[in-house]
Amino acid sequence: MTAGPLPEPPRPGGRKEEGRKRRTLNRDAIVDVALAIVDAHGLEGLSMRNVAERLQTGPASLYAHVANRAELTELVYDRVLAEVEIPPPDPKDWRKQLKTGLRNMYDVLIAHRDIAYASLARVPIGPNMLEKGDQLLAILIAGKVPDRVAGLAMDFLSLAINSLAYEQSLYPPEATEEEIHEYYEQVTNYFANLSAERFPNLAALAGPLTEPEVEERLNFALDVLVAGVSTLAESAKRRG
Repeated sequence: MTAGPLPEPPRPGGRKEEGRKRRTLNRDAIVDVALAIVDAHGLEGLSMRNVAERLQTGPASLYAHVANRAELTELVYDRVLAEVEIPPPDPKDWRKQLKTGLRNMYDVLIAHRDIAYASLARVPIGPNMLEKGDQLLAILIAGKVPDRVAGLAMDFLSLAINSLAYEQSLYPPEATEEEIHEYYEQVTNYFANLSAERFPNLAALAGPLTEPEVEERLNFALDVLVAGVSTLAESAKRRG
């Protein structure tokens, strides 16, 4: 009779060997763990040591795959962008598509705490960023947005969406909608009670300045961004 593999032997406490095995150490596994840390604790909780501990290895072993924390942060940011869906370009509907793509990017970013911060003051050039950037450019090109306007728009649109997402991440995670609403009510009352002689416009517009909810503010910002690109594109076309 041919000897087959032995069954898994019993272990103290009912622990199975699978639970003690280390993950295969490679860049993807490192980024998986790093993203899990960011989702749970934000960028502040991300360190090479914390990642190494979760992978049951030493920090030094990570440097064969990732140069440093800065590179790891960029890799996590790029991994997140893989979740963003950009609609295929349609010349007749490019403005709506641009807004949809930007909204999708915002929604993905805020789902991962403060990861948007990783894009500020640097140019992300990971494979997913290149893909999403090219897809957004395809929408602008389909709308016959001139090259110069399209290039400048891409830079500013990315900055705007990442900034909006990062600001949203600064609200305390434990803050309830009721607490946030109460805070803005206090701000509204503060503006409304300012001296009408010294601050006539702030006092008069206390409501419109502070009452709109996050969703209304976001839609307004997206409308401004898309309308601005459209207006500048038409102006550039007229100038030739």
